Amino acid sequence: MSLITDLTRMYLTHSTKPFIFTNDFDKVLPYDKGSEFGLYVHIPFCKSICNFCPYCKIIYDEETAKGYIDALIKEIHLVGRQWNGRRRATSLYFGGGTPALLADRITDIISALREHFIITDGIGIELHPDNVNVSVLKTLKSAGVDKISIGIQSFQDKYRRVLQIRKFDIKDISKALNEVEFETVSMDFIFALPTQTFRDLKNDIDMAFANGANHIAIYPLIDFTFTKNKVPVMPKKEKRKLLDDITNYCISKGYVRKSIWTFASEESASYSSMTRDNFFGFGCSATSLFKDQFKINTFSVLEYCKRIDANILPTALTNRFVKRQRMIYYLFWKLYSTRLKVKEFEEFFDIPLNKVYGLEFRLLQVLGFLTRDEEGYKMTLKGAFYYHYYENFYTLSYIDKMWGIMRKEAFPKGMRL
Repeated sequence: MSLITDLTRMYLTHSTKPFIFTNDFDKVLPYDKGSEFGLYVHIPFCKSICNFCPYCKIIYDEETAKGYIDALIKEIHLVGRQWNGRRRATSLYFGGGTPALLADRITDIISALREHFIITDGIGIELHPDNVNVSVLKTLKSAGVDKISIGIQSFQDKYRRVLQIRKFDIKDISKALNEVEFETVSMDFIFALPTQTFRDLKNDIDMAFANGANHIAIYPLIDFTFTKNKVPVMPKKEKRKLLDDITNYCISKGYVRKSIWTFASEESASYSSMTRDNFFGFGCSATSLFKDQFKINTFSVLEYCKRIDANILPTALTNRFVKRQRMIYYLFWKLYSTRLKVKEFEEFFDIPLNKVYGLEFRLLQVLGFLTRDEEGYKMTLKGAFYYHYYENFYTLSYIDKMWGIMRKEAFPKGMRL
């Protein structure tokens, strides 16, 4: 896998240079006034730890959580005061962990962010099913949240047992969602579980839209090496058929495909923190992406708080892109939406797409992965599956290694990918 990854990277970047991460970092972060930015905030606390979840999280403790939120707000001000005036941010997303465990502090965090950013396109937050009650939903809505994403994973007990996650009552969730309305109510599901069939997933999809969702996300189970997940991997051929059947069913129902994994019953419903050209990340393990660099904060809650107390940014590693590396990163995540607008690429990089990747995009068309239209490229069903296939490959080759290292070392000396 490593050799294939290296050869692919060298071909696409036209360079033998790997992605090099160092422990040096900019004290003043780059901000391009001409670019749109998203905001992301990481809350790492959970009541219990799911074996399949790879994200940075720890068991909830009231005192630790209080100190962390205080440090998080301080980090926001450390960054936000680097420029004069407020900056435009297209969106804000809270991830975790289980951010709604600290619903009463979400208002404080949003208030701190609004001192430095004008948030134009909504605020989203991830919820555990246990958090979906009227009290929590009202607290979040009054704080300014208008998009929620509920980690259902599966409505069926047999798969919840496979994933080792608790039961919940969908009637209680539906009742709460009827009482407190949001612009987007997304429900997350996992596919490619052992023996899982299209009928199983169809039932989950139908139940979601019948009980308050106007958006769904169906993610494949990825076998990270550092998790305790023991669920067998579904064979490639079965997984492809399952993904195609899910996609065809959603399209037949008139749902709008918003990305590789997401569908909405309304055009206006959207939930994604991944497809921004640039973004600022706050909190432990949060990443920030700029025109020329990518940085990631320490995964250690304790060391994160220590750094902030010393008025030092909690950056653990920084990658300074060569131009083609940044292009590949841009293209990879833009295609996650199943669309690529050529004009946007050319405005971002000030170079025609055809000049740098014309041959590759013609080949992708010949292979049946993409089709061409006036605006750019659109992914086919075949292309969507292979995007999933290579996204899984990329995840295990790059993200798995990065997160694996950073879970063990608060501030690694460096890393080569």
